[in-house]
Amino acid sequence: MHPLQCVLQVQRSLGWGPLASVSWLSLRMCRAHSSLSSTTCPSPERQEDGAPKDFSSRLAAGPTFQHFLKSASAPQEKLSSEVEDPPPYLTMDELLGRQRKVYLETYGCQMNVNDTEIAWSILQKSGYLRTSNLQEADVILLVTCSIREKAEQTIWNRLHQLKALKTRRPRSRVPLRIGILGCMAERLKEEILNREKMVDVLAGPDAYRDLPRLLAIAESGQQAANVLLSLDETYADVMPVQTSPSATSAFVSIMRGCDNMCSYCIVPFTRGRERSRPVASILEEVKKLSEQGLKEVTLLGQNVNSFRDNSEVQFNNAVSTNLSRGFTTNYKAKQGGLRFAHLLDQVSRVDPEMRIRFTSPHPKDFPDEVLQLIHERDNICKQIHLPAQSGSSRVLEAMRRGYSREAYVELVHHIRESIPGVSLSSDFIAGFCGETEEDHVQTVSLLREVQYNMGFLFAYSMRQKTRAYHRLKDDVPEEVKLRRLEELITVFREEATKANQISVGCTQLVLVEGPSKRSATDLCGRNDGNLKVIFPDAEMEDVNNPGLRVRAQPGDYVLVKGSLWEFGESGVSSGM
Repeated sequence: MHPLQCVLQVQRSLGWGPLASVSWLSLRMCRAHSSLSSTTCPSPERQEDGAPKDFSSRLAAGPTFQHFLKSASAPQEKLSSEVEDPPPYLTMDELLGRQRKVYLETYGCQMNVNDTEIAWSILQKSGYLRTSNLQEADVILLVTCSIREKAEQTIWNRLHQLKALKTRRPRSRVPLRIGILGCMAERLKEEILNREKMVDVLAGPDAYRDLPRLLAIAESGQQAANVLLSLDETYADVMPVQTSPSATSAFVSIMRGCDNMCSYCIVPFTRGRERSRPVASILEEVKKLSEQGLKEVTLLGQNVNSFRDNSEVQFNNAVSTNLSRGFTTNYKAKQGGLRFAHLLDQVSRVDPEMRIRFTSPHPKDFPDEVLQLIHERDNICKQIHLPAQSGSSRVLEAMRRGYSREAYVELVHHIRESIPGVSLSSDFIAGFCGETEEDHVQTVSLLREVQYNMGFLFAYSMRQKTRAYHRLKDDVPEEVKLRRLEELITVFREEATKANQISVGCTQLVLVEGPSKRSATDLCGRNDGNLKVIFPDAEMEDVNNPGLRVRAQPGDYVLVKGSLWEFGESGVSSGM
């Protein structure tokens, strides 16, 4: 292992290069913890004889139709932190958590990680406490994924485990409440409530604001659900609460939903239509994260680079969205708004020492202005996720991806010309409806041609409600899917090893994340290309203070020079 190099001085920018004087930036991680202020709550409604009405009586009286009309007409995004009036059948006291402990488990993509932080922010303000101990939890919430059948089966298995925990709950404690949040709640809805009677709460991706009410209803012993999708909910006014106090990076959701309607994808049906947060609210969140000392932000969205903020009227002109050359959409061209290039530019200016990443993009939304900005800004990582899904133009058409293999390859060449040294990753599906051996061979050849640094490869899993479910036949046998998947993984690893070979002998600027899982004597972090780097937890000399030796801490930048294994094995994730 080559010795680590470290310069203990703060530099003005992340403009590193072969000859740049790169520094180790050491910033304290500061987080503000605000305690809940005491709130005076109205007493429960009373009957004429002075006795308090029970919950069921008040629920039966219920809200009127006009109440729901009023609620529906109210704007979703709130710029103030004022507490809403409780619904007619609940008191303010019943909406409060009263220091009940919540245990949160997250499954699936980065968006679900961010959703967990949003849900916790809402519950924390309602008086709930967070616990990492499952046994002491009063409320257990699972933030779920529906992208593949295996993801849902994982949740069903987990519910069976939690059922035993709920059954053994001592009567001296408050009843244990279990909730399903996110995409699986949205997709299966009543099937979950009917199949698993022990589930108390269902909340779809757009219903997290309603969690205090749903949990209050569950306290009466009834099941409660809200799986309504919204056309405008972005949680712009909710500041996510970091779930890991020692984190060096954070996810910032900039838009929700998807309009692409790829034939295989369940996302538009579980997360709804595309809508973007106002730029101002995103910048405010990034500024707060910078003030807390975080060193990396990843902008999130189901189709992150189709971002379009229409909140400011003066920018709603008639200019159409610019697409990558040779790409089309499944929807009408969208007009006006502040686009992704503008947002990326503004976010990168908040803190020149903070790395900026974004995921997950669609290849169609990479106009030249985005590529040029990535090339010019030192703190925008030179790493792009470019989901291909297949190397066959015929299969891509069946998937409704909006491009051919030729257009995709041309975009890859254009990106590499525009951003020298860029790291590329991609998604691939093995065994999509009607995929032939020739189609599979074309996908293999695309892997060899492009040589991705990282990849996410999965066997096709048909989802109800999708276009493929209604119009195509899942006719590739499971054993064929698995065999093709294994072949793709093998080829990917071979080509990724070649692509990552250029890292050997090069000095890498690495953001330290913490101890390595491989060894207690190693640290791990990620380089600009998002490749994991493993290096010894050794003392390093401070070149500005001869004789002073220091150790790297999470959130520090260090220069690492080493061999291939230290840059990860293959960077591949796979499964059914």
